Amino acid sequence: MREAGVTRAAALALLLTGCIPAADRPAPAPPIDAQAAPPGDQPDGEAAPSATAEEVAPAPDPAPAHGDRRDVAQLPAPRPAWEARPVAPDARAVAAQRYTVRPGDTLGAIAARTGAGVDAIARANALTPPYPVRAGQTLAVPGGRYHLVRAGQTGIAIARAYGVPWREVVAANALDEPYLLRAGQRVLIPRAPGGAVSASERAAAFTLDVDTILTGGEPAVVAGQAPATPVASARRVLAPTAATVAPMALPGRFVWPVDGTIVRRFGPGATGERNDGIKIAIPLDTPVRAIADGTVAYVGSEVPALGGLVIVRHGGGWTSVYGHAGTLLVQRGQAVRKGQVIARSGESGYADRPELHFELRRGRTPVDPTTQLPHR
Repeated sequence: MREAGVTRAAALALLLTGCIPAADRPAPAPPIDAQAAPPGDQPDGEAAPSATAEEVAPAPDPAPAHGDRRDVAQLPAPRPAWEARPVAPDARAVAAQRYTVRPGDTLGAIAARTGAGVDAIARANALTPPYPVRAGQTLAVPGGRYHLVRAGQTGIAIARAYGVPWREVVAANALDEPYLLRAGQRVLIPRAPGGAVSASERAAAFTLDVDTILTGGEPAVVAGQAPATPVASARRVLAPTAATVAPMALPGRFVWPVDGTIVRRFGPGATGERNDGIKIAIPLDTPVRAIADGTVAYVGSEVPALGGLVIVRHGGGWTSVYGHAGTLLVQRGQAVRKGQVIARSGESGYADRPELHFELRRGRTPVDPTTQLPHR
């Protein structure tokens, strides 16, 4: 058995030594910094979380890594928002109907009265913001199961509660960037059940992947309230119910996350399976660096195939994904700089050697990283 992580003293040094310079082809280096300076049930009735002093607090010392080479060491952090704020499958069944607008009605009032979603009614009737309606107008109200989103709930928790893939909920509701749900919003749940379905069956029907985290991982906010400001340090923990967004600035030129040998290319494999990124063979405990400035969207090991995983959002709709890590050195909601060490390599997940699984996405679309990184 080999030692899978750094000692407590080394881990503290990782958090306190300062930012590293960016480089196009970083080579393995001794331990360096893991932080950087920052570059309700009633619709709209519950305040959205924000990064206030009450919602961020010093994190405990990093937990020591375990001995098994496939274990993942990470900083103490709250449970993901989809676990911290579970969802009860209490969707309201709404019959398809025609509704005649009454004097004083608004589209929101009509949605509340019928149980359907504002967005669904608007789409069915080709209405555009601010959704004006007039007395006597007849509107089509689409039928289906509508879930009322409460503050802090996530798309992942909603999809798990009903046992449907989140991507189907995204499609059914025509959700798009930045995929933030609103407290009081009613989302249509596709695939009406064909009989009694147990909680375990619903859970088994749901799978977590990178696309689901990117589109359904942020907690719902109150409309009009800004998401949290990224935190500057891994030692300040953002509340799981605080929503975050990607930076506005374009990321500029990317740098390589590690220096190693590409052992699997982007695209279809020999047996037809698709790889949404590249795999780079590197020694164990190699520093893994952020390819550009960004905000950490996810840190954890809940996607079994990828093991220790960090997802960073960048400006311009770009997202970078770093998998198979053995040690995770950042927190969700943390601002990171280009070239900053965010993890150390491992063999976690389905890796069969020490390697990094690396992806680049533009929106929801995987892009071959070798077309965007510097030539070498």
